[in-house]
Amino acid sequence: MIQQPPKDPMEKLQQRTSAAQLHKKDIALACFLFLAACSPAGGGSLASNTAGGSGGATASAPALPPSQMPPAGHAWVIFAADTVVAEIAATPDERSEGLMYREEVPDGTGMLFVFEQASIQGFWMANTYVALDIAYMDPSYTVVDILQMKALDTNTYPSTRPAQFALEVREGWFAEHDIRVGAQPQIVFGVLTGR
Repeated sequence: MIQQPPKDPMEKLQQRTSAAQLHKKDIALACFLFLAACSPAGGGSLASNTAGGSGGATASAPALPPSQMPPAGHAWVIFAADTVVAEIAATPDERSEGLMYREEVPDGTGMLFVFEQASIQGFWMANTYVALDIAYMDPSYTVVDILQMKALDTNTYPSTRPAQFALEVREGWFAEHDIRVGAQPQIVFGVLTGR
């Protein structure tokens, strides 16, 4: 059906405005789809994956330039004004070794363990010379447990709820920074290659 041109000038203006709004929506949708298509999918490499915060569910943030991102294989775990620069342990071998054989874990550093899915996780301290605290986090990065682990202890320190992430830091760090169960950090991942 062919639409007749409007006789009323106001109707003509409304049609133009509607067409312009639709055009803007089409452009915005096209840009979104283009950016989504260019983003990495799945386990390849994450150029910048920011998530967490106060919202409960994970939320993506705009991509950061490489100069404003953590180094490759690291993440920033940000609890309000306190940030941990964490090595990422995402493969079974990396998770198995963890922070073993280290003489120290400097303040503000640690290791973020990333698991494929949320489940009850358990850690031990064999060959780990430094006492550590561990915060287990669910898929939305909400802290579900914080435990203190003794150096060289071969007992298991399990989470009480399913966790997909675990952050190890030096003993006492969470208490000193008033970080408790229920906290939800923002996590900025650096570039991950070949995982």
